[in-house]
Amino acid sequence: MFERVKEGLQSAIRKLLDRDIVDEAAIKEFVRDVQRELLQADVNVRIVFELSKNVESKLMSERTKPGISVKERAVTLLYDEMVKIMGEETRLAPPQERPWTILLVGIQGSGKTTFAAKLAKYFVRKGYRTGLVCADVYRPGAYEQLRTMGQAASTEVFWEGGKDAVKAAREGKARWISQRKNLIIIDTAGRHKEEKSLLGEMAKMEEAVSPDLTLLVIDGTIGQQAYQQALAFSQSTKLGGIAVTKLDGTGKGGGALAAAAATGAKMLFVSNGERVDDIEEFSPSRFAGRMLGMGDLKGLVERVKLAEVDEDVAKRVASGKMNLYDFEVQLTQMTKLGPLQKVLEMLPGLPKVEDSQLEKAEKNVGKWRAIMKSMTGEEKKDPSLIGGGRIRRIAKGSGTAERDVKDMLTSFEQMKKMMKNMRKLRMNRELLKQFKGAGAA
Repeated sequence: MFERVKEGLQSAIRKLLDRDIVDEAAIKEFVRDVQRELLQADVNVRIVFELSKNVESKLMSERTKPGISVKERAVTLLYDEMVKIMGEETRLAPPQERPWTILLVGIQGSGKTTFAAKLAKYFVRKGYRTGLVCADVYRPGAYEQLRTMGQAASTEVFWEGGKDAVKAAREGKARWISQRKNLIIIDTAGRHKEEKSLLGEMAKMEEAVSPDLTLLVIDGTIGQQAYQQALAFSQSTKLGGIAVTKLDGTGKGGGALAAAAATGAKMLFVSNGERVDDIEEFSPSRFAGRMLGMGDLKGLVERVKLAEVDEDVAKRVASGKMNLYDFEVQLTQMTKLGPLQKVLEMLPGLPKVEDSQLEKAEKNVGKWRAIMKSMTGEEKKDPSLIGGGRIRRIAKGSGTAERDVKDMLTSFEQMKKMMKNMRKLRMNRELLKQFKGAGAA
């Protein structure tokens, strides 16, 4: 998530926190550092100077509350101002009792088709019966791309096959309503804000399908240009919200978010990865917190909930009595949380983990899951049965090396031992509490 600007802002904060004395010169230097990082992220100059002016004037004029240092006040003010420039907190919760339609619009190349599948998966995980409609009748391969991604999103795709985009959208919506879908997502052809014929077609499509929400998809790499794009589409359609994509590969993501929010449109979603799960509701407070190194525990909790944790397995793992069946369930649930980098950046105070280490961990999880799929039920229940001959068979069946199988078994035993030790520690603490209580009596 625009890693460079995040590191720059956190560096400015660390520099301020490391100072012994925070005087007027230190405050001005802190503000200049913040300005530089936001301008390099392509945030509008006027917005940057308004933010920095507010932070500096409040730090200079307001007295800090008892127990709050000037350093803490500076970080809090920066956080508040960043939340302010990224717009209001808005959550999308369509009713499930009736069909609800989302019409996706945007410039060609904005990642709209990929986003359509991500949005479908997002709502599938929330319990909606989703259906996708391909209304892009111009781009070769548009249907094939959406169909492939729809499979990954556990969502069927309607394709009319003709050259009438409005007809495709109308018939697709009717088909999914007849099949009792309650969340219908219509992917349209990419437009350009100067293409009047396509913008006119979009208006006709909107009239034909009466969407509950028209959602503009904006490429995060365009930075401040997002403002003009959002304005052009809002003048041609009943724009209900904005989604920003491709936030992982550019330093201009902050500019796109700020510019889109400046139009007054609701920022609803952000997408920052290649996986169909790489989508999240936009929350100014969470994004500001993550950029400033404060974490996003609320976002992590929601990810964990979506992972559908098995309570019985969790209890066995916590007691140190797990088998390889339980270990396999834990690994599967861990992958549902998303890429490790995204999970780790939600945790406040953690030191940065090198990308190479994360890649190695991600690869190991994939290998271990493949290894366990090559094991028999008997071996998963009782790993002590797995000797040299079985290791060779498992390695061959999973397409891995014998060393990989041994490493996985070693990691499994280490995890069991660690959980047992943690359980003993918790029990000893409880006994100590009871002993102290008895002594006090």
